[in-house]
Amino acid sequence: MENTIAQKLDALLKLQEIDSSLDEILKTRGDLPEEVRDLEDEIIGFETRLSKFKSEIANLNTEIDNFKNAQKEGEKLIKKYKDQQMNVRNNREYDAITKEIELQELDMQLADKKINEARARIRLIEEDANRAESVLNERNEDLKAKKGELSVITGESEAEEKALIAEREKHIKKIEDRLLKSYQKIRDNSMNGLAVVHVSRGACGGCFSIVPPQRQADIRERKKLIVCEHCGRILADVESVEPVHQRR
Repeated sequence: MENTIAQKLDALLKLQEIDSSLDEILKTRGDLPEEVRDLEDEIIGFETRLSKFKSEIANLNTEIDNFKNAQKEGEKLIKKYKDQQMNVRNNREYDAITKEIELQELDMQLADKKINEARARIRLIEEDANRAESVLNERNEDLKAKKGELSVITGESEAEEKALIAEREKHIKKIEDRLLKSYQKIRDNSMNGLAVVHVSRGACGGCFSIVPPQRQADIRERKKLIVCEHCGRILADVESVEPVHQRR
């Protein structure tokens, strides 16, 4: 059997009560959870940079090895060409071999230049890597301290939080999906997390805008869901104001 409007409003009020209690617990943690997440993201960024630096250095060392191997091959060719020069039959052959030797020597000089450039690049990358590693170590220390602080605060309210979450999970099953989604949407758009409020002293308990008397009468009847015309919060009931007895 479908719940009455009054039962739906009571269910929403109870959910709001649970969520408000959870909000209070989260407030005690302040910005610590966000600071921890930011540090974790920053650390991942530095670790990615360091990994990239190591990869660049490895590639440059491979280039250096290739240039060195090319130089060794060049030395072998030069030796071979010089041996051939000893057995040339004419000046033309001698000049051709001399030109080949000169080309190999130029290639070896170019390889030397490339090796020196690669080594200079490695030194610069290592300097950047050392700076990044130093900052990374600092951030890891900061994260350790923040996590410790957060753990202490969380530990103080852990049992209460778990109980509230369990109660919330059990309670939301009593609320239809469409109504639950509306409730959550209002909560997400509300700075104080209030989606369901009472009318107190003639005003909305969320935005404090005046609620007309006729609308208050409709809210008291609890025969339909009524929202605040100004903030969109669900108005669950009207708080009764105790009369003030004047002394004679």
